[in-house]
Amino acid sequence: MSTLTDYVNQLDVEEPRWFAVYTNYKREKLVHKLLDQKGIQNYLPLQKVTRRYARKIKTLELPLISCYIFVKIRKEEYVPVLETEHVLKFIRFSKNLIAIPESEIDIIRKVVGEGIEVEVEQTNRFEKGDEVEVVGGSLTGLRGKLIAAHGRKQFLVELDSMGYTLRMSIDGQLLQHVKNGKVIHVPA
Repeated sequence: MSTLTDYVNQLDVEEPRWFAVYTNYKREKLVHKLLDQKGIQNYLPLQKVTRRYARKIKTLELPLISCYIFVKIRKEEYVPVLETEHVLKFIRFSKNLIAIPESEIDIIRKVVGEGIEVEVEQTNRFEKGDEVEVVGGSLTGLRGKLIAAHGRKQFLVELDSMGYTLRMSIDGQLLQHVKNGKVIHVPA
């Protein structure tokens, strides 16, 4: 397992790398077009979905992952991407910008290319007894032991210092594993 320090700076001056960008709701196709106009390599995975309406059936091309688009950039292209209309932010882990391996982008391309209808869900990476720390939001720095996970967003955490059990609704992306007193990165 890797520590956070292995992931601090993955923007490179020479080698372009893939990163995920978060966009405004239902603006992925527009951002794709705007990035193309700027000459920035990007990828918007689309899937064909059939929807039934009262009087007709429609086939739509919808983003595989809502509000996400992937960009392959070097360090100099970072600011132009952020300045693109409807781009809100780069997806980060803690405060670090993490590159997405080319192999994962290839997997997404294969899945989309096969025309398989896919449901995207965040995986639950935590198990009962895991030591966790909140790494985002107003509870940043809170550490405890995971007593139970109810779905993907509700976790029962026992606070180390107080001996209390606190039930909270918190996004799993804001929790990270703790090992030997240090927060560690566990791939989703």
